[in-house]
Amino acid sequence: MSARSLPSRDYPPAPGVTLVEGGAEVCVYAGRADSVQLCLFDQGDRRGESERRIALPERLFGHWFGFVPGLGHGQRYGLRAHGPWAPHDGLRYNPHKLLLDPYARAVEGELTWSPAVFGHRAGPDLRPEDLYRADERDSAAYVPRGVIVRDDFDWGDDRPPAHAMSASVVYETHVRNLTMRLPQVPDHLRGTYAGLAHPVTIDYLSRLGVTAVELLPVHSFVTEPEVWRRGLTNHWGYNTLGFFAPHARYAAARDPQGVLDEFKGMVKLLHAAGIEVILDVVYNHTAEQSARGATLSWRGLDNRSYYRLDGRGDDIDVTGCGNTLDVRHPVVVRLVLDSLRRWVEDFHVDGFRFDLAVALGRGKNDEFDPDHPLLLAMRTDPVLSRVKNIAEPWDLGIQGWRTGQFPPGFSEWNDRFRDRIRSFWLTDLARSLAGQPGHGVQDLATRLAGSADLFHHDDRGPIASINFVAAHDGFTIADLTAYNHKHNEANHEDNRDGSDNNNSWNHGIEGQIDDGVSMLRHRSMRNLLGTLLLATGVPMINGGDEFGRTQQGNNNAFCHDDELSWYDWEFKPWQEDLLATTRFLVGLRRTHPVLRRRMHFSGGPVHLDGSKDLEWFDATGRPMTVERWTDERGHVLQMFLNGAVSGDSSLLLVFHGGAHEDPVTLGRGPGVTAYRLLWDSAWDRPPAQPPTVDLDEPTTLLPSSLRVYEAVTG
Repeated sequence: MSARSLPSRDYPPAPGVTLVEGGAEVCVYAGRADSVQLCLFDQGDRRGESERRIALPERLFGHWFGFVPGLGHGQRYGLRAHGPWAPHDGLRYNPHKLLLDPYARAVEGELTWSPAVFGHRAGPDLRPEDLYRADERDSAAYVPRGVIVRDDFDWGDDRPPAHAMSASVVYETHVRNLTMRLPQVPDHLRGTYAGLAHPVTIDYLSRLGVTAVELLPVHSFVTEPEVWRRGLTNHWGYNTLGFFAPHARYAAARDPQGVLDEFKGMVKLLHAAGIEVILDVVYNHTAEQSARGATLSWRGLDNRSYYRLDGRGDDIDVTGCGNTLDVRHPVVVRLVLDSLRRWVEDFHVDGFRFDLAVALGRGKNDEFDPDHPLLLAMRTDPVLSRVKNIAEPWDLGIQGWRTGQFPPGFSEWNDRFRDRIRSFWLTDLARSLAGQPGHGVQDLATRLAGSADLFHHDDRGPIASINFVAAHDGFTIADLTAYNHKHNEANHEDNRDGSDNNNSWNHGIEGQIDDGVSMLRHRSMRNLLGTLLLATGVPMINGGDEFGRTQQGNNNAFCHDDELSWYDWEFKPWQEDLLATTRFLVGLRRTHPVLRRRMHFSGGPVHLDGSKDLEWFDATGRPMTVERWTDERGHVLQMFLNGAVSGDSSLLLVFHGGAHEDPVTLGRGPGVTAYRLLWDSAWDRPPAQPPTVDLDEPTTLLPSSLRVYEAVTG
């Protein structure tokens, strides 16, 4: 078998393998290669003994391509690229290394960490000069293969739920963690796409009231060698090997075609329940890591085009993972865009959360540009501009913290919200108990009102703010209330990894215990969840926080595919109460449009009586003054949300972050004759019937508590 030249054309065919009548068109970018070979393997041949090499005959604009007769579904394949070995110039061609097609639509086989998978000489006695010497061992027996698959899944009448961003409640979770111990999910489906789509799982998510699941990376990925050497695994998946293929280990199906169909079936069933699917995607770096890393795909095809390099051929790393994809190069920009479109068009996903998204906007001189060509293309693409795009607005490069600086069309993880809510309810509370000042309430108010200081430009509105208190990376909400310090010893890095800046408070005793301090911790959890779900913006719940999941103080559990990460569904009574509370709060948000604003508050009159859309009161029920706003010891704030604009009843939120009981006179909005107390974080779980309160008498708030009142008028 040999490849044939395609008819005369001015442009290369689409990258990857495209089936046509009689065979397939194969195309790959290897801009500085001397030749490229397609390598075919029989099914089940792990050792590479059946390999047949076919030279791609055509070259245009750095793309190598040709027509290969007889190729069809199920064919296993890889690539080899011949070219100069010149590491100091950033060129690392090595035909002894089997390379994965960057556009492979399915990936089969595990990566085995052998010295043969490195383009340079590698081993336990590595010398500095070995990094610049080509290794001649063949890697075919140790690396995954691409597989040609069908995209003929029966979607039926599948439609995207298309929830408005203002109505969204995002649930960040992990395919395996959610269902590995979930009762009533069959054992063979636990920890899989099919398990996530099981009726028991979907019923749980539906009853919780979330509108979207945000899945930690499901692109095909591998474990880093240093993690593997510690006997651990990359569990979170931020180490991508294939941008076009779902991770096979998350499927109950064992064959590559079945993996794709199972993922699509998961999306279809979640959509039928009204739940969107958002993918956490990693386009900032790849699994090849730095120049010391393996040669698995991009490095062996065109290291200088795919990665950011300095003048010595070394990687410019703004990701902390060894390399950075060079989104200044049009081939890389196209790869990212083509991958995103595939997940929307072929897998029907509803949006993306972009890991270390600042790296995707670094242009000339490595500076961040909100009008970077890649970001501009995503905003104007007829497919990608219609889905939910969420940026993690930082990377590890110079001036890498860019919260609030992404362009319209992107929402952003709001770390300013996270930090202030934690400090108000936890570290400032500890300081109050010690008689010390905290941060006051001024910045708290800004976060509660949608962070207009960050997201006011270009009419982005509060829907640009993804509010969160906890996420996969860091303490869970339960651990925020139980640990002052991280406890990552199980990661085998001497507790050096993970953040030391957690804004947590253990309430006086380090660790998870069941005694008198638990009552205060449970209230703190309710305060954090209540603030998250009642604040203006788009709330994101860290999976398991709704019932107080713990990771035993580990704030970087990326390497634990075990009971430390898997959700424990054997609830204690207080966890049942917390889950009921979270469901109630999500329902409260859904019921009251005044909590789901698309545009920022004006601060001006919105009603004929001259009342404002948002008003702030102090503990005496009077409007906030400059003195009150700037008081570092202030710990009481009342937020009156006028429902006149949305045709809703008005709500009064009362935040009391002090360590002692305090009398509070409720702020009275225009026309308000009484209030119904809808929720008090001092309650273990919401009551069946909310009580009505007398406006003429001050009410006493317990230490560190949050209340929600509904206004009665007329």
